[in-house]
Amino acid sequence: MNWLYKGEEMTSIEDFPPSTFGFTYRVTHIPSGKMYIGKKVLKFTRKAKLTKKDLAMYEGVQGRKPSYKQVIKESDWKTYWGSNKVLLNLLEHEPIENFKREILTLAPTKKLLTYEETKALFLYSVLENPHEYFNDNILGKFFTKDFESQK
Repeated sequence: MNWLYKGEEMTSIEDFPPSTFGFTYRVTHIPSGKMYIGKKVLKFTRKAKLTKKDLAMYEGVQGRKPSYKQVIKESDWKTYWGSNKVLLNLLEHEPIENFKREILTLAPTKKLLTYEETKALFLYSVLENPHEYFNDNILGKFFTKDFESQK
């Protein structure tokens, strides 16, 4: 089951515009119609310890030698379904055909990706509609339980 963006299947990182840092998405459990909205980065940067071969390039160089380098790696976006425990439990026990993955928006930076996700979560009122959405918090600050007293 691939990601769908504007009706097109996204199967490779090359399918995205070059400036794409990540995307916001919606996963739908088709039998119940319940959804989950989240964000995913396409690549991540991590620190890796320099190997002996890497360190050899600094032979004879004056000053302090680095001990780490930045490594950019493609994320697990192709196989990712979200972080919600209830949704992941359903994925374990039901056929993959019961789920649909859609990309809502693309974002060029980490900050804009967080903004797009937060905007979508508020726009779709995910916390006020727990019967429609698996999401139970926004930014770890706003929770579904905060709205229970209003009912």
